Amino acid sequence: MQTPLYIDNQTALETLCEELKSASCIALDTEFLREKTYSARLCLIQVATEQTIACIDPFKLGNLDPFMEILFDRHIIKILHSARQDLEIFYHLSHKVPGPIFDTQIAATLLGLPDQCGYATLVKQLLTIELDKTQTRTDWNQRPLDTAQLNYAADDVRYLIQLYPLILQQLHTSGRQDWLNEDFIHLEDPDIYQLPLDTLWKKVSGHGRLKGKQLAIVKQLAGWREKHARTQDLPRKWVLADDVIIALARMAPEHPQQLEKIRGLNNSRSKNRGEEILAEIRAAHDMPKEQWPLIPTKKTSQDEDVIIDLLMSVLKFLAEKNGISPAILGTRKDVEKLLTHDAQPTLMQGWRKHIAGNQLEEILSGQQILKIQNRKLQLESITSNQK
Repeated sequence: MQTPLYIDNQTALETLCEELKSASCIALDTEFLREKTYSARLCLIQVATEQTIACIDPFKLGNLDPFMEILFDRHIIKILHSARQDLEIFYHLSHKVPGPIFDTQIAATLLGLPDQCGYATLVKQLLTIELDKTQTRTDWNQRPLDTAQLNYAADDVRYLIQLYPLILQQLHTSGRQDWLNEDFIHLEDPDIYQLPLDTLWKKVSGHGRLKGKQLAIVKQLAGWREKHARTQDLPRKWVLADDVIIALARMAPEHPQQLEKIRGLNNSRSKNRGEEILAEIRAAHDMPKEQWPLIPTKKTSQDEDVIIDLLMSVLKFLAEKNGISPAILGTRKDVEKLLTHDAQPTLMQGWRKHIAGNQLEEILSGQQILKIQNRKLQLESITSNQK
C-alpha cells in the first residue's frame, strides 16, 4: 500500500501543487468537525492522482493558496464522493465553488446502486475491497495524527481515483456518460451553500403544524438565530433550538416573565437575549399579513390522483427498464409536482429527466400512449398523423 505524503509545511505544499498542475483529474476528500461551530472546521485535506496520495494538514500551514489554485483550475476534474459538504467548506473558505466536479455517489445511481450509496459500499462493489473502519470515530481536531489515522484518511482518495475510470467506462457502455452533466454543474452553484435568511424558516422542524402569524414568528426567529450563529460561529441549536422556536411561535410571549415558562430558554446564552427574542416576536406581529410565510395547501383533484397513479406505474416501469430503484427515480410527490407544473420538478432535472421526466411529459401532452401487449406495459410514440 502506498504511504501518503504528509504535507505540513509551505514548501511541501508548493511542491505537491506543482505536480498536481499536470493532472487531468484528482480525487479529493476532507475531514472536518462542526459539532461545536456554525461553520465546519477543516482538519485535513486528502488528495490523490494515479501516482501520488497526500494528506494536507491545514493546521500546520500558513495558507492554502497554492492548493486553492488547483481547486479552481478548470482543466482539472475534481472527483469526490458525496461532494456537497466538502464543496461547502471550500466555498466558505474562498466564496467560490471548485470545479469541474464528478461526484461518484451521484454517478453510482446510474449504475443501479442504491440512492446515496456509501463510499465503502461502492469500493466493495466495484473494487471488491473492504475498507478499514477502525478510525471512524477519530477526532481530526487533535494533533499529532499517527500513521494509522493518515492511512485511514488516505483510503478515502486512494480508491476514489481508481473508481473514476471504472464508473466512466460503465456510464459510457450504457450511453449515459452525458446524463450527469447538469447534476455536476448544479454542484458548482454558490446559492446551494448559502441559504437566504428569509427562507430559513422552512428548515425549522415542526413549522408545518403552524400557520399565519405563528409562521411569521418562526421566520423572524429563524433569521435572528442565523445571524447570531454565523457571527459567533455557534451551531444553530446552541443559539435557539427548533423546538424552542416552535414553542415561542405558539405562545407568542410579550414579557420577559413569560419566557421563563418555556423549557429550553433557561440556558445562559438564550436567557441573556430575552429582549432580542421579544423584539423579533413584536416584529412578526407588526408584519403585514401579505408578508406572512405560506405553506402550500393545494390538493390534487380526484382526476389528478388517478393520473398520478397511472404515472407512478410508468415511473416504476421506466425504473426497472433502466435498472434503477423506483424510489430513487422519483416519489409520488415528485410526480405530483410534475403534473401541477411546479417551478422546478425533480423529475425534469439532471439524469432523472433523461430516464423518466421527458417521457412522462410526453404522456401528459399526448405524444406517447400506454399499451399492454403480451401482458407487458409498453410506451408508444404518437405521430402527428395519428393525433
